[in-house]
Order: sequence, then C-alpha cells, then structure tokens
Amino acid sequence: MNLAFDVASCVRATSKFSECTRCVDICPVSTIEIVDNIPAFTPSACIECGGCVGACPTESFSLKNFSAVNFFFEMLESKQTHLSCQTNLPCLSTLSVEHLMALALGRDEPLVMNVEGCNCGGDSDKLKEQIEANIEEANFVLESFSDKQIQRETFELEHSPEEESVSDRRSLFSLKGALKNKQSFDEAVDADELKAFALDSDVISRIKDKKIPDRRKLLFSVLKRVGKQEHYDVLSSEDISFTSQKFVDESCTNCQICYRICPTGALSSDNRFSVINFDAMMCVKCHLCHDVCEPDSIQLQPGFEIKEFFEPTQRTLATFNIKRCNECGNNFTYTGGLQECPRCRVEEEEAMELHQNAKKM
Repeated sequence: MNLAFDVASCVRATSKFSECTRCVDICPVSTIEIVDNIPAFTPSACIECGGCVGACPTESFSLKNFSAVNFFFEMLESKQTHLSCQTNLPCLSTLSVEHLMALALGRDEPLVMNVEGCNCGGDSDKLKEQIEANIEEANFVLESFSDKQIQRETFELEHSPEEESVSDRRSLFSLKGALKNKQSFDEAVDADELKAFALDSDVISRIKDKKIPDRRKLLFSVLKRVGKQEHYDVLSSEDISFTSQKFVDESCTNCQICYRICPTGALSSDNRFSVINFDAMMCVKCHLCHDVCEPDSIQLQPGFEIKEFFEPTQRTLATFNIKRCNECGNNFTYTGGLQECPRCRVEEEEAMELHQNAKKM
C-alpha cells in the first residue's frame, strides 16, 4: 500500500463539526469515504494518483514513494521544463496550487504541463478538472506580482494496453503471487478491506500539535527570493483556495475554540486569552474555525492582500476585557454586571433554584 494517511493531521479528526470532504471529492475511483467522521479507504482500490495528497489542506494524505518537496528540488537540478502524469510524477493532481507557484517561481525556464495526457485511471476527467483549476489559480495569483506563468500542452500521451491494465487492475482484487507465503497472503487480503482509522490516545495527543504544511514552507521560502513590488494587488478571496484573511464580528464570545482547534496556529491568543490573533501565511483555508464557531463570528475578508506573501503580519482580530472572578479567582471575559465567571454564575443560579424548591417542599 503506497497511500498513507495521518489521522492526527486531518481536520475531521480535530472536530466532528468539520465539513471538509476534499479527499472524497477528488478521488477518481471513489474509494475514499467518511466513516465515523474520519476518512477511510480500501488500499487495493486506490490507483495511487495522489489527488487526495494535493487536495488535502493539512497534508494528512501522502504517497510513500513520492515527496513533493524532493520533487521540487529534483526539478530545479535537472532543468526539466515539462510535466506529465506517470512520467515525472504519479499524477499532476498530486501538486497543489502552492507547489505549482513554487515551481514556477523557482526556475528561469517556463513550466509546461500536459493536462490532456492525464489518464491515471478511474474518472480521469475529475483529475483533469482539478489540475486545470490549480493551474488557473496559480497563474491568477502569480500574475499579480510576477511575469512567470505556467503553460499547458494540449497533446495527449499514448498509453499502451499494458499500462492501462496496470492502472485499472486495482478495481479487481487478485491474489496472484500472494500465495507464496502466509504474510503476503494476509497483506493482500488486508489491502482489499476498508481501512478505517480510530482516535486513540496517541492520535488525540498529536492533534494538539500545530503544524505548518511543507508546501506552505516551500512557497514561503521561494517568495523570499522574489523582489518586492511597489504596489500589491488585492485579489478576491473566492479566487484563492489555499489561504485567506479573516475578521471577527461583535458576536464573538471568546469561547477560545477557534484558536485552540486551528491545526497550523494561524489563529492564536496570548497567555490571558485576551486577544484573537491571525497570521494569513499560516492559514491553509481548511475552514475548520468557521465550522466550529457557534455564533458564526469568524468571517472571510472579501479581498486577499498579496502584500501578505512578502510582508506577513500577525493581525489582532479581536480584543477582550479579561477580569478575575470574585468567586473562584479564574480569569474570564467580562462583559458587564457582576464580576463572576459564567461557571460560577450558573452554579449560583442552580443553588438558588435548589433553595427555592426546598422551601416549597
């Protein structure tokens, strides 16, 4: 099995309120499904195209024999200019918008991609649509600060019947060659079973770790070598899929869930939890903070300022009046009235209610 899944990095494992289905939507053979709110897949059905790898905002999916970071440096060293499926890499869909931008900016020669040659098995049209969308978005963002553009080839690569049978063989389970020993047989049987993932203690402990995806680190490193502009454009937030700028409206109660649950640390606070800070260059637009915000206080800014790529700043989205509770001594967000935290206020109300019931009895 070449496809690997780190459940601790998946935003659906972080919260049951997450609505992310990018891996399910991109899979050309529909082998990825949601089981108990967590992605699951059948290894033998996977065609190893890597579409889910490129689509996952937190890089929870990966291919064991392919590293996009290593591929980036290999491309620079080899001076290759053309990319096509199953030649340079498993599939062009393995590369995200950030990967494409980094590849285009990191080289002198124009990057050329053969989209029509994608024939990786299953619903290849789904993969082609995603590849085209990634190229279009990468070029749109690049155009705002650079003259680098990703070019497309239109010819279609020929695939031999043997290659096609290799791509499609996973749709039919075969034990040929696996009967040589018990271990191989067991592995082959396991590959045909749905591989589900559970939230054990180890996964839960790793969920708390904040991690910036390698693709973002790679893009940020390349952007540092791009000359600064006198003027930076503001692009529509809807046209950028991999990062965002946000604001918090007055309905926020400072429940602390958004910055505690953010997988990358793009949302954060101070020691007293008196502010909500946001760093756009750490945001992967996974939408998790929006999914868990009960009053829907977190909003996307309509425009994204390209200046953030070159002069990243941590912005304060909200500030709160923090005071110490007169009853328990804990800090809480004070909004007026008695200086009591919500927990003590509820306990006092419950005690009063029990006292009134006792008097009636």
